[in-house]
Amino acid sequence: MSILDTHREALALIARRSRTRKLIPRAGHDFASNDYLGLSGSGALRAAVAAALDRGVAIGAGGSRLLRGNDPEHEALESEASAFFGSEATLFFSSGFAANSAIFSTLPAGRDLIVHDALIHASAHEGMRLGRAATVAAAHNDVGAFAGAIARWRAEGNKGRVWIAVESLYSMDGDIAPLAELAVLADREDAFLVIDEAHATGVFGSGGQGLGEGLDGRENVVTLRTCGKALGCEGALVCCPRVLADTLVNKARGFIFSTAPSPLAAAAVRASLALVRAQPERRDRLARLVTLAGARLPASGSQILPVIIGDDARTMEIAAALQQHGFDVRGIRPPTVPTGTSRLRISLTLNVDEAAVAALADAVEELTA
Repeated sequence: MSILDTHREALALIARRSRTRKLIPRAGHDFASNDYLGLSGSGALRAAVAAALDRGVAIGAGGSRLLRGNDPEHEALESEASAFFGSEATLFFSSGFAANSAIFSTLPAGRDLIVHDALIHASAHEGMRLGRAATVAAAHNDVGAFAGAIARWRAEGNKGRVWIAVESLYSMDGDIAPLAELAVLADREDAFLVIDEAHATGVFGSGGQGLGEGLDGRENVVTLRTCGKALGCEGALVCCPRVLADTLVNKARGFIFSTAPSPLAAAAVRASLALVRAQPERRDRLARLVTLAGARLPASGSQILPVIIGDDARTMEIAAALQQHGFDVRGIRPPTVPTGTSRLRISLTLNVDEAAVAALADAVEELTA
């Protein structure tokens, strides 16, 4: 009997369910990444990073932000991001997961209620698990379900604050939240609205500000924008009222007790925001790919197109066949998505061209026929 047997048995159970996860190398046309604007490997961003190194930007922060890790690049990024997105304040985190964990574990009080979309990201669930507020799931993109959950909680005599938590663009379904209606609900209920713009930042909005453009700057809106997707870098920006940013600095354990993000990463995000602003043609090119793919594959209204297969094993077989054909498409299974909805997650980026999209559509049609 080995002390590792419990873990071996757990992995064997995962394998029997056809849900084993493995790391595989990059290969073939990119239909898997979140590098929507093709910035992560762009010459423009590489040049900006090289220029930052030349002007002496450090690679490591050397400590937490509250010790000696608070670099001028962090502060410059936060100031520029606030101006770009229209928020009163911005705080830079090492990742979207860390930022969501900090938001939901720190800002809602123990007497409060978080009503979250049923399909919200795992990082939000992690923050809620660490926090003290009550939580309840609302049916996906159903404003009435959110309103009903709040009404039932109030009817029970609860007097705390409500936090409405959603993603603006859902990473596995590619569909878009009814943000305008949710903002009206938040105003009516004197509630906070927390919007995860991870997959919309850089892609949507008049200047790449995201689907929630125009909501930043309100005292009841908190917005998370990750930097490792369309911005092509790493880290995350929490845009919010100044008092909430100060609360995170003073109370968020993941911020207080973590070494600060790399100053060089902050410089890269600054450069990426400038590129997004200066190069709207990237969004236009991506929109054309979305239109082309949507004519052949299940359209979602965004650059994320799910092809629902259902069966876990069959999903992975088709994904493997696509990879053998030179298309990097990954299969997504439970628990990432609901049981019975295993799928191919096709992600459109500027790392592919129209010919590759058309060829992928041919291959998907053949393999799923």
